[in-house]
Amino acid sequence: MEVVTKEEKRIKVVIAVLSIAIPLVVAFLFSYKIPNAEPLGFLPPIYATTNGLTAVLLITAVIAIKNGKRLLHQRLMTTCILLSVAFLVMYVAYHMTSEPTEFGGQGWVKILYFFILITHIILSIAIIPLVLITYSKTYLQDFESHRLWAKYTFPIWLYVAVTGVVVYLMISPYYVY
Repeated sequence: MEVVTKEEKRIKVVIAVLSIAIPLVVAFLFSYKIPNAEPLGFLPPIYATTNGLTAVLLITAVIAIKNGKRLLHQRLMTTCILLSVAFLVMYVAYHMTSEPTEFGGQGWVKILYFFILITHIILSIAIIPLVLITYSKTYLQDFESHRLWAKYTFPIWLYVAVTGVVVYLMISPYYVY
């Protein structure tokens, strides 16, 4: 039987609260428009680049740990989390100041776009607890569990980061500046 410490219980509560609160707050803020705000139309290419950089650093972090470079891996993963937070702040700021952009493609391209967009959104919500759990395992120095969780977290996070860029590239011709 596994013994769960007070600290582990506290971390689980924090992860549960954040995993529910972040999507709810983002959904609320996404639907709120700041009155008379100047649209932040310069942000989409910046936050798409942030997603691309996250994808590159995730891959680099996996290479680092496979080569026994634990400290580099840790720093890269922390950077990925910070980049994801920065992405989220910019994404919400953009949507609080700008009207939504409609995808203008037709036919199979439109179906493909919405498939990528919907899976990106669903998995971007699912990745929150996965990242927090995986990261917390290192904090608790439970590296065995960290490795197990990382096998699921890494490909999903990578998919979210890459599809964030793909969604931007697909919709960018339809932005109104």
